[in-house]
Amino acid sequence: MAIKWKNRLQPRKNNWIALSLITVCIQLLIGLSKESKAQPSIIPYPAKITIGKTLLSLPAEIPVYYNGNSFNATYLSNELKKRYQSRCVIKEIAPNTADLKSLSKQFAIILYKSKDFKVAASNLIIQKEAYDIRTTKKGIFIISKEDAGLFYGIQTLLQLISSESGSGDPRYPVALINDYPNYVWRGMHLDCSRHFFTKDSILKYIDMLARYKMNVFHWHLTDDQGWRIEIKKYPLLTQIGSKRKETIIDKNFNPYLGDHQPYEGYYTQEEIKEVVAYAKNRNVTIVPEIEMPGHALAALAAYPQFSCTGGPFDVLTKWGVSEDVFCPKEATFVFIKDVLTEVMNLFPGTFIHIGGDEVPKTRWKSCANCQQLIKDKHLKDEHELQSYFITRIDSFLTANGRNTIGWDEILEGGLAPHAAVMSWRGTEGGIAAARQKHQVVMCPGSHCYFDHYQGNRKTEPLAIGGYTTVQKVYSYEPTPDSLKDYEKEYVLGAQGNVWTEYIPDFKQVSYMAMPRLAALSEVLWTPKVARKYSLFQDRLVRQLPDLTKMGITYSKALYDINSQLTAAKNHKGIELTLTAPFANGEIYYTLNDSEPTLQSLKYISSLIICSKQTVKAAYFDNGKKIGNTWAQSFYPSLSTGKKVTLSNQPSSSYNQGGSLTLVDGIVGQRPWYGKEWLGWSGKDCNVTIDLDSVQALSAVFVSTLKDEASWIYLPSAITVLVSDDNIKYTQ
Repeated sequence: MAIKWKNRLQPRKNNWIALSLITVCIQLLIGLSKESKAQPSIIPYPAKITIGKTLLSLPAEIPVYYNGNSFNATYLSNELKKRYQSRCVIKEIAPNTADLKSLSKQFAIILYKSKDFKVAASNLIIQKEAYDIRTTKKGIFIISKEDAGLFYGIQTLLQLISSESGSGDPRYPVALINDYPNYVWRGMHLDCSRHFFTKDSILKYIDMLARYKMNVFHWHLTDDQGWRIEIKKYPLLTQIGSKRKETIIDKNFNPYLGDHQPYEGYYTQEEIKEVVAYAKNRNVTIVPEIEMPGHALAALAAYPQFSCTGGPFDVLTKWGVSEDVFCPKEATFVFIKDVLTEVMNLFPGTFIHIGGDEVPKTRWKSCANCQQLIKDKHLKDEHELQSYFITRIDSFLTANGRNTIGWDEILEGGLAPHAAVMSWRGTEGGIAAARQKHQVVMCPGSHCYFDHYQGNRKTEPLAIGGYTTVQKVYSYEPTPDSLKDYEKEYVLGAQGNVWTEYIPDFKQVSYMAMPRLAALSEVLWTPKVARKYSLFQDRLVRQLPDLTKMGITYSKALYDINSQLTAAKNHKGIELTLTAPFANGEIYYTLNDSEPTLQSLKYISSLIICSKQTVKAAYFDNGKKIGNTWAQSFYPSLSTGKKVTLSNQPSSSYNQGGSLTLVDGIVGQRPWYGKEWLGWSGKDCNVTIDLDSVQALSAVFVSTLKDEASWIYLPSAITVLVSDDNIKYTQ
């Protein structure tokens, strides 16, 4: 059988700074052990940590001494008071050894910034973020080169105390920690255009990032569905562009169905200043994104003169991409530069994100101004016109001391001289940019899109599609092996992206981000040699009660049973293997569509599926069901489990189960997620299924998927051919 298919998708050693602390170090090392029964529940896990068996109680009244930034001391004191009702007395100390020597006579927490703090890492940013912790009976010492390192040390200390305290009084172990990050860009993105989240919600999001030592917040502020930032020179951007007349309901594209509810929201410049200051104290740099030249319909609804057609336009009420984009004429560049000037005045960070993705060329092809510009500038086509557009903006930002960053489409037609690339359509864009000696941030949809399903579609809330589990996020390695060593230096790090088409409120933002954010934080902070998923999983589970206390919602999909399908022996049916999420539990299952209990069948080994049936399974620990019931209906046919040959492999982002997905007896469902579908991009799909022997066929069923919001389209044609000898085929 052949199917024609077309779709678009998408060793370091730190030294103490003062001789007066050598005694403390000697006392600390007594009783330390390199291995403990369980790792302390710290995420991301430190680069180097040694934990003693002795647990010490934290006093009810705690002196907190600091030099440098007073915010760190105040932050720590407030957290200890909120969590443990501790009474903290804050005092500034001078940066000299005499003060430290006198302080060692009583218990205290000391936050000490020292320029003499030794860091082996050559990267200046990593040096600023590195820290040491020494915990002893006499005190807790956090030392770093900069305030950022002290703040990260505080995050580790708070998790260390929580890990050992349980529900009782705060306790901490004797410990020695030397820590520093693996990457300099550890980011999280949030789309506030499709759905708007209040200033207070953004502050909570920054708190989540700070807890896990993430240092970049990519704030997506404009798009076709809404303009969310006040620009004083162009008030219509918020008066008109921040409002849409309604919002599409779920995925009702064809026919379209809206909710008839006006939707609006934007951030004033005063609110943005408050958010920027809040983030700065927590060592989070905000990268604002102003989309151009595409994803600009909200702006064009307010100022249609900067389009190719002159409008009028409405802010888009459905998800997807508008064909109306900025027209690259001089008036448009004046407008964009004015907007970016106000943006730069609000955001002091180095990078300004200018989007650059998914730019339809339809309007440019029929625009006389655009076609004349292509001729005047000796450009090859509309792709080079886009490069010209981005280069103009890149030159403006560079002249103002900023760096441009854009989605990987800005590579098309030629990369602007100073632009960094954010690689989302896989890793190819990032690899290409690094080879051109441009900085790169990796965020491929396969591992870093947190708007994807993270568990079973039947038990998780509606998502855009995809299937990205916590374990898959944790498996990600941002630096491609295909790069040469000097090219790898251009990979700054990675980030998780939270697009909000199907995320209507902040509670759902938190749910989709957590705990995948925690997994990504360890990928970006902890050295690869110190990472192991089973240990991370154990630490994560022990942190979940703390997240609940903090009001952070999170998915419990990590308790889901994992399933794997393989062709049964001799290709006679499907072999189903179930794996418990944790080794100490058990799986019970049913074959009659009933809910599993402890009286159901106990899972011992894999099951062979040859007939129509529904398998349900549940995970039990200590006699208690944990997590959701796993369920799957199978509809075997003559092709189930048979040998499949593909002439072209599916896109890596849409190839969860390999070719067996086509003959596994599972019918693809909507809303879709990755395990039930294969997707091809830019090439036909030709499939051959070997039925082993001559069979009488009455019908051939093929499931196809259309989801334009996810850039998935129906095949242009499907042809079925049969053969008795695998040589001559008949349609």
